[in-house]
Amino acid sequence: MKLLHTLLLALTLWLPLIAGAAEPVNINTADAAAIAASLNGVGDAKAKAIVEYRQKNGPFKSADELVNVKGIGLKTVEKNRELIRLGAPAPAKPSAP
Repeated sequence: MKLLHTLLLALTLWLPLIAGAAEPVNINTADAAAIAASLNGVGDAKAKAIVEYRQKNGPFKSADELVNVKGIGLKTVEKNRELIRLGAPAPAKPSAP
């Protein structure tokens, strides 16, 4: 019985790690690697497409705008909605004289 209790406790502690408990990501500031690591169903190619879209069109105003990125559909947005952050990009630092 003690072994079963220990196994259940271990499973409870490790399950979020095994299931890929991702961290929220700011899609307006993150690089492609961070986006791919955080969003479910978004690999390297889709993450690069998100960054390229952002560079061409400016920051995202809502998570729903991700459907404008080739390869990203509404299902992907919905399953990641809790992980998507939209903070404004940091302002550019002035060049040193």
